[in-house]
Amino acid sequence: MTLKLGVPSKGRLMDKTFDWFAARGITMRKAESEREYSATVEGIDGIEMVLLSAGEIPRELGQGRIHLGVTGSDVVRERLANWDLQVNELSDLGFGGADLVIAVPQGWVDVDTLDDLDAAAAQFRRTHGHRLRIATKYHRLTREFLRDHGVADYALVDSQGATEGTVKNETAEAISDITSTGETLRANGLKILSDGLIHSSQARLFKSRNAEWSDEDRATYKAFCNRLDV
Repeated sequence: MTLKLGVPSKGRLMDKTFDWFAARGITMRKAESEREYSATVEGIDGIEMVLLSAGEIPRELGQGRIHLGVTGSDVVRERLANWDLQVNELSDLGFGGADLVIAVPQGWVDVDTLDDLDAAAAQFRRTHGHRLRIATKYHRLTREFLRDHGVADYALVDSQGATEGTVKNETAEAISDITSTGETLRANGLKILSDGLIHSSQARLFKSRNAEWSDEDRATYKAFCNRLDV
């Protein structure tokens, strides 16, 4: 059998992943054609690289169709229920860093914490007759975070485009979104709650708990980990 490694199929995340492995003696090459999702791995035997979108990799790990995968820790936590029962985190790769945060309008001068947000949401519902809307692409992570911090009287609305623009467009009152520097949030009149950090994400190497592992796969995996020092 062959040990399958899922890698992002394009963009900066793919390039950085290739660089990270190359620095450890494993060379990855994508096919010349941009339309062909095939690749080769040199420097270690028994590894097949599978090119996938970053969002597909958690699903493939969870289904056990790949043994290992590189993607953002935020995506794994969002896409996989009980993620820690389905995958193991093997290594931080040191790139792709961003924070998932709760942000509210800068004009909400009395709202700086999650407790403030909870009070504002209750007041909003009394005033407007419906729940305060929080736009996000991260429904699972946001819901669990707000539940754990006792925030109620809100409704999550799905953000299909630029989440930071939903407040200006009056389709939401607050947002939960990924940010690297906070500049885009500030440019859209938003501020991050002082205790509003949901998750600090970065690219990580994950191992599937659900894949089938032959003795040959385990031997390859051991050699792979020794090469990477993970």
